[in-house]
Amino acid sequence: MFVHNIRGHIMKKIFSIIPFIAGIGFPVFLSGNLAAQNNPKNLAATILADSRLDTVQARALRLLTDFTAGTSYGEVWIRDFNTFINGSLQVLPHAQVKEMLLLFFRMQAADGNIPDGVIPRAKANGGYQYRYSDLAPEWAAHKNTVETDQETSLIQAIKKYVTATGDQAFLFLVINDKTILQRIEASMEYLLKERWSEKYGLITGATTIDWGDVQPETGWGVAINDKTKWAIDIYDNAMFVIAIQDFLAMQPPGYKAQRDWRAVAAGIRKNVRKYLWDTKAQKYIPHLYLDGSPFSPSFNEKEILYTGGSACAILAGFHTASEIAAINRQMTQAAAKEKFATIGITVYPPYPAQEFPNMHPYVYQNAGDWTWFGGRMIQALIINGFIQEAVAELKPMTDRVIAHNGFFEWYDVQTGTPKGSGNFRGEAGVLSDAITLLKKWAINQQ
Repeated sequence: MFVHNIRGHIMKKIFSIIPFIAGIGFPVFLSGNLAAQNNPKNLAATILADSRLDTVQARALRLLTDFTAGTSYGEVWIRDFNTFINGSLQVLPHAQVKEMLLLFFRMQAADGNIPDGVIPRAKANGGYQYRYSDLAPEWAAHKNTVETDQETSLIQAIKKYVTATGDQAFLFLVINDKTILQRIEASMEYLLKERWSEKYGLITGATTIDWGDVQPETGWGVAINDKTKWAIDIYDNAMFVIAIQDFLAMQPPGYKAQRDWRAVAAGIRKNVRKYLWDTKAQKYIPHLYLDGSPFSPSFNEKEILYTGGSACAILAGFHTASEIAAINRQMTQAAAKEKFATIGITVYPPYPAQEFPNMHPYVYQNAGDWTWFGGRMIQALIINGFIQEAVAELKPMTDRVIAHNGFFEWYDVQTGTPKGSGNFRGEAGVLSDAITLLKKWAINQQ
């Protein structure tokens, strides 16, 4: 994206819907703060009576009849599509959604890597290095190479599709002599070959802000170049573990995988705790650098809170109830420091302009407010039993949608002004999924 343009105890019935909504293979349910709620039935009744939730969800589903990220984008971005595919499957023919997933495999490179975005060939006039495929001659694709989440996003999207439709046959469709299952594994093998640190046993990527796709130095920030500083962060590794869990959950009986993916995921979990999680601070360090930091020696990057990657780590099942509470508390404390912020604020405090000249403070991914990730944290809270917190922290997000009569890419935390693309489907998708989870919980309390 570079402004995408250089772009507990919960009733067991809910188990069946969690993988569909949250897109994770092995949901973990913790007691959270449910025990502290005097009357869950009253809270459930309040949720079900909240017409604002109905309004926001209805608006979201009306928007999810297209696959592009929003009004500013001609592309379909897999990292965005992954977060609104559940809604797409509710309002579009399943065959149409399936074809869009297959398009990403038709544009898959020989080494297994998955593109970031696909766009009709006639509209491929941006600044990207486009690639083409005889398997989809009317399309062009490109990859923001600083990211390491395209492959994992596609796998997660496929899991949501298969869970929602029951279309197990999708996994055995053949594209250019390889089944979808084989192509999924090829994409994961690409990560282990091209984006892997043997020293740390973790996934690597360029230095960006949390889940972002822009490097610090000025210039075309979305592509690896001679200024790139390779690093390890929690977002890429959490996304990979979720993808592995999803693959294992989809894997048909008797299917012989290329390697022991369960062991790979276990190793990442172990090394995340060893190298990225700061037990004393109860937060993740922003980066573990492989060839030096791009920032000045006097700058203490470890003071910055990364919210999006932390939310994904919870969705990956990395945390206990007490750690989730600590992470959430830090997010709400950060949001309270800015007048119009929610827990969707990307990072806090922002990187100073002199350290991150490609993106100044409070702009875009540098402490802009993104419901696209805040909504995922709401999902993580619900899945883990923090219902009261989820309700309270969701409210400013839904209020904002209603106040601005739409979904926007991000919001200025100092002025409350909507920014970026309008009709941003990522925001619509995560809010719809969060509301579905919340309603399911409430129904199961009756």
